[in-house]
Amino acid sequence: MDKNEIFQVSINNKKIDVTIRLAENENDLEQIINIENVCFPPSEAAKRIDFVDRFRTFKENFVVAEINNNVLIGFINGNTTDKPELPDELYHDVSLHKPNGDYQTVFGLDVLPEYRNQGVAEHLMNYLINISKERGKKGMVLTCKDHLIHYYEKFGYKHKGVSNSNHGGSVWNDMIFIF
Repeated sequence: MDKNEIFQVSINNKKIDVTIRLAENENDLEQIINIENVCFPPSEAAKRIDFVDRFRTFKENFVVAEINNNVLIGFINGNTTDKPELPDELYHDVSLHKPNGDYQTVFGLDVLPEYRNQGVAEHLMNYLINISKERGKKGMVLTCKDHLIHYYEKFGYKHKGVSNSNHGGSVWNDMIFIF
């Protein structure tokens, strides 16, 4: 799926086109890093070096939401793996990425606060779900906090219980979506 998706959001009673597309370049990467730092506390936000390594290793798994000629307002990313699980090591060790792995992971789904609650995250997730299916994946895995379990269930994810993850010192839940 190399086809862009376009929809509209309303900001201050003005309609704005949003394009969902695969990330392309270093400018996208810099904006992704900035968005991560707005959306997550420092203990949970991915470090710059991790994003640089991820982007170099699996750029094809970065999907962005863009407005106004290359201004990003959100993104989703993750690697692929052979196991239907998301251990903490995957976040930091790009050598564990399996390009032909059976499962797409979701490391983060970030949308800038002023663009939330307008479907941006939903469009990002659906785009990644669709390309994962097209790429022949068996399913997707992610971890989330308690208050987001119901959100991911609406896409088809099933709650597997509390995760072994201690990422950022928080409690996470394992979620899986088998296609």
